[in-house]
This record gives sequence, C-alpha cells and structure tokens, in this order.
Amino acid sequence: MRQRQERFSEWVMGALTAFSALLTLFIAIALWLRARPLFEITPLGQLLTSSAWRPLQKEFGFLPFIVGSAAVTGLAMVLAVPPCLLCAIYLAEYAPHRLREAVKPLIDLLAGIPSVVYGLWGALMIVPFIRDILIPWSQNIFPNMPLLQTQNPTGYSILAGGIVLAAMVFPVIISTAEEVIYAVPGGLREAALALGATRWQTIKGVVLRRALPGILASVILGFSRAFGETMAVMMVVGNVPQIPRSLFDAGYPLSALIANNYGEMMSIPMYDAALLAAAFILLLLVLVFTIIARLFLLQAIRRAA
Repeated sequence: MRQRQERFSEWVMGALTAFSALLTLFIAIALWLRARPLFEITPLGQLLTSSAWRPLQKEFGFLPFIVGSAAVTGLAMVLAVPPCLLCAIYLAEYAPHRLREAVKPLIDLLAGIPSVVYGLWGALMIVPFIRDILIPWSQNIFPNMPLLQTQNPTGYSILAGGIVLAAMVFPVIISTAEEVIYAVPGGLREAALALGATRWQTIKGVVLRRALPGILASVILGFSRAFGETMAVMMVVGNVPQIPRSLFDAGYPLSALIANNYGEMMSIPMYDAALLAAAFILLLLVLVFTIIARLFLLQAIRRAA
C-alpha cells in the first residue's frame, strides 16, 4: 500500500511538473493559431522589421513597439540595478540586525503595490517633473545632444516609463539579491579577513563572487517583471507608434498596444490577428531574453565554482 501511494504521488507530481513545463508551449500554440491569418499574408520577418502601422490599410509593422518595449525595459534596468545592488549589499553586510528587519518588510510592501498605483504616481509626479524641469534644463545645458532633444514636450516619454518601471523592480532585485548575499557562508568572510583583507575587499572579492549567480538571477527576475509590465507603463509612456530617438520621445510598448486596443478595434479586418501576433511576438522576445539570461547565469555559476 505504501509503495502504491509512493508511485501515485510520484506520478501526480510528475504530471503537474510536465503540465507546468508545457504550459508555455500551449499558450504559444494558441496565440499562433489565432495570429496565423496575419502570418499567412505577411511574413513574420516583415512584421518584425516594418515601421508602418496603418491598420486600415492592413499594414502592421511591429518594429516601433518592439523598440519601445526594449527601450523602456533597458532604461529601467540601467536605473534600477546599481542602486538595488548597493542597497542589497548594505542590508546584508553593513546594516544592524534591527535595521535590516525593519527595512525588509517595507521593501516587500513595494512589491505588493498595484501597478496602477505606480502609474498614477508616474503620471502625477514623474511626468510633470520631466515636462517642467528636466526637458527645459537638458535642452539648455546640452543643446546639441540628440539623446536629450525632442519635439514632444509633454513629459510622457520613454524616460518616464523607465523611471516607473525601475521603481517597480526595486523590491524584486533588492529582496532576492540581499537574501543571496546574506546566505554566503560566514567562514569565507572570516578567512578573507584573517588574510588581511579589508571589509570592502572581502565583500567585493569573496562574497559577491560567491553570490554572483544568485545576483544575476535577481536581475533576471527584475527584467522579466519589467518587460511584461503593462498598466503602469501605458499610463506614462505616451503610446505613440514611433521609434523613439531620445529619452524624452514617446514610445509604445507591445504590452500597452495589446491592452489599449484589444476588444475595441475588432471591426477592422485582421486587427484581432495583429494584436494576437503582437502577444505571440512578446512571448517570443521574453523567451529569447530568458534563454540568453540563463546562459549568462550558467557561465557565472561555472566561473564562481
């Protein structure tokens, strides 16, 4: 009886694991089938490289939306990763125990705030700051820098979306990286200190080296959260189907395209297939970035070993 229960439990857990692993494949197949009418008249390569977005003429170019997603997410990670890692190092290595235990729940609370609240914060504070202060200042101080010049003085921009996304991924990266750094065995720290290393040399050369795979994993988690975010970005990024040329230009991520239009523009022929094709492309991009990040993570694990 116990052997039968063991085999049954093993079978149930194996089936659930297989279902979880195949769920992404099922979603991809469903999106592909619904988007196939568009793929039959327009090759996928043309959809990915075309900038023309004229649904009434059945022209669906996803390049501006792909660039918008990549620009917002990349800027968010550039803004978020350095301060998050420094914060995680301080909490794990320098902060007193009481301070650490008091700050961690506050950081975890940030992860539970709904994305629409972040979007409202961005629309009410970040966008006016960019419009009224940052754009005039940058154009006066750096008049010849294309990255800071724009014809869009509204403040709804790639930069606003990047700042909001950076705030949203703070708790994910900080919490994960802090736990990984804190879990490094204390014997490694003591050995380095006994050899004459300073505290910072110990952290930099021993602790961070040992914790590097986990730190990269925390960055990957933050990137995944940022790339698929919809509501908060949609409220501050401008939603203009164009390739942004500067930080102050408006953009239009793929996720915002789907959320803004699905269910409202279905009277236009092929629009339903185009939006589901956008979802399929978004899934492919996340899969590609995840695989690349996984390869970097495996390489970091081998180096740390």
